This record gives sequence, structure tokens and C-alpha cells, in this order.
Amino acid sequence: MSEALLAYANSLAGKIDAIINDVVRGDERSLYDASMHLIRAGGKRLRPLLVVLSARIFGLGEELALYPAASVEILHNFTLIHDDIMDRDEFRRGVPTVHKVYGEAMAILAGDLLFAKSYEALLKLADYGIPSDRLIKALKELTWAAITVAEGQALDMEFERRTDVTIDEYLRMVFKKTAALFKASAYIGAVIAGADEGSLERISNFAKYIGIAFQIRDDELGLVGDEKVLGKPIYSDLREGKKTLPVIYALNNTSEQSKKFILNVLGNRNACVDDLRRAAELIIESGALEYSNKVAEEFLSKGLALIEDIKTNDIKAKEMIKDFALFLTRRYY
Repeated sequence: MSEALLAYANSLAGKIDAIINDVVRGDERSLYDASMHLIRAGGKRLRPLLVVLSARIFGLGEELALYPAASVEILHNFTLIHDDIMDRDEFRRGVPTVHKVYGEAMAILAGDLLFAKSYEALLKLADYGIPSDRLIKALKELTWAAITVAEGQALDMEFERRTDVTIDEYLRMVFKKTAALFKASAYIGAVIAGADEGSLERISNFAKYIGIAFQIRDDELGLVGDEKVLGKPIYSDLREGKKTLPVIYALNNTSEQSKKFILNVLGNRNACVDDLRRAAELIIESGALEYSNKVAEEFLSKGLALIEDIKTNDIKAKEMIKDFALFLTRRYY
């Protein structure tokens, strides 16, 4: 990430967090503490940054983009709370997950509250003179994203029980589970700014492609990443039986003996660290990382090509959104 983008992202994060703190508050202290648990733990605020940069590209000032940016971040944290419950994860962002601290029942309620609060944050724009047709389109997109992320999570869970998941199925799941919210972030920022239909399609597809590349990189980090960077135990995806792109590639491009070992470890929550490490080594030896890197780079290139076609008076925002795409999809391990 360039120094300019990093400085801007840090400045923006504080402003967005202030809005979230204002929106996500109420009388039932335990519920609101649970709802804010992950938000207070930090995070990169990638999706809200995308909302603001997209809005700026199409001429909207940063101040009016903060509420939709907060809306998207609130929705994202709702999905994380419920995702951690389903996957039985114990850590995220380096802290215990919401259900480990507050119990599953309260964590479910906290997620439900954040879902509603994401709409409340977006609807704040009605007080600032944003035309109703733009606001309705933004609300429709937020709704589409919430539905699509749920569908993607359902596919991800279904794939844990299967050994024949194809690469096309994986990419469809990743689009729904991860890239859909990136797409919605860019669309919402652009539509609030008044972008035309052609521009909305270009900025949305840009975000869709870099969102897919981001998830591919994230899957790679699950095999070879640093736990301090990940914020959760390495190999957790293997333990949960996730059919990531490297796993799918390895199952189709390794020996029967290696395939059998990998399948015996996948989804085995009692697998020891040595077996998990060996399974990861076999996946890497198959050439899976080289393949997944190639696929991620292809999606990144498609996304960047779309950004080049967008005309803007805010050249700085356009340069930062390209830098954002590179940061998002070229993660090191």
C-alpha cells in the first residue's frame, strides 16, 4: 500500500468508526458491547474505503460517503459474527470471537442487530439531501449483497461435505461469499454519487474481480500465512474442510496417495498440527499456489482494465483505487 493510500485509509477509518459508534449504540449494554466487539478489535476497513473512493471518483465529497461506508462495514461485521459461530472459530482479528466472549445466543442477537443497523446507517443519507432514487438503488444493492453473502456461505458449508467441488463452483461461491460485498461497496459509493449505468457496471465489475482475487489470496494465506497477520490459527481452513482453490487444484493434480492423505485431514477437527502441516505441504508441492496465483492475477488484470476506462476529475481517488486493488490482491507470505 502506498504511503498516500495508507495515510488516507487511516484517516478515513477514524471517521467511519466515529459514525459506527454513533449508530451502533443503545440501552441494552451487553447486546451493544457484543455487537461492537469485533469492530473495536480493528480491521482494515477495506470495504468502506472502497465505498468512499468509488464515490469520490464520481464526484461525491468524502463527507457524504461516510454513512454508506459505515453501513457496509456494519453489514460486514454482522456476517463475520455469524460466520464465526458456524465455523466454530475461536479467534478473529487477534481477539476471541464474539460467541466465545458473550455466548452463542448473544452473538446471534448481536449479528441481527448489526444487520438492521447497517440499513439505519445508510438511511441517514435521507437527512442530507441525497435524491431518493439514488438512495433506493443503494438500499437495493445492500439487500442484494446480504442475500448473496448468505447464499455464498451456504455453498461454502455444502462444499465442506463434498470432495468433487469444481473450480467453477468455487469461483461462484467466492463471488457470492466475498466478492459480492466488494461489488456492492463500489456500486453504493458510485450510485450515491450519481454515476450513470455504464459507469456503475464498470466500477461494480472492477470490485467483483478484485474481490475474487482477494479471496484467492486469503485462501493461500490459510496455508502459508503468519498467524499474527491472519488473526486466527493457520490451517483452520483445512481443519474446517474448506474447499479452497489450492485444495481443489491439489486434489486433481497430485498422486492418489497424497490425495488420500489430504482428504483424511480435510475437515478433521481432531487432526494434529503435524498432519495439518503435512497436508499443506502436499497441497503446495502439487503446484497449487502457482496456479492460484495465476488465477488471482488474471482477475486483478481484468479489474484494473475496467478502472482505466472510467473518466473522473478526481485523479487522486482513481490512483488510490488502483493502488487499493494492488494492495488487496498482492499479499505477501
